[in-house]
Amino acid sequence: MSLLLKCMMGALAVLIIAVLSKTKNFYIAGLVPLFPTFALIAHYIVGTERTAADLRTTALFGLWSLAPYAVYLVVVWWLCVRLPLAATLVWATVAWVASAAALLAAWSRVFPSGH
Repeated sequence: MSLLLKCMMGALAVLIIAVLSKTKNFYIAGLVPLFPTFALIAHYIVGTERTAADLRTTALFGLWSLAPYAVYLVVVWWLCVRLPLAATLVWATVAWVASAAALLAAWSRVFPSGH
């Protein structure tokens, strides 16, 4: 049942994005993926299975994880007028993966014990 609920939440998000993309306020579709659906799930699981300090660490890492998303958005913004859509999205995804890898490497050096 839990898996079905998560699937329905994902489908609802896709539906909302599709509907918003057809309105005069189409840009609001970019806000929908930032609703903290998965963060709520992750924070609930960490919060029930680990300490409050671990939840704080998870939240702090979540703040830092906005950087790869920002890199992705900047690449989309910059390339979308220079390349076809598919190429833009591929390069933006590559940029996200590279910046996420850099974040993980930096985090493990700064916080070697996870905190």
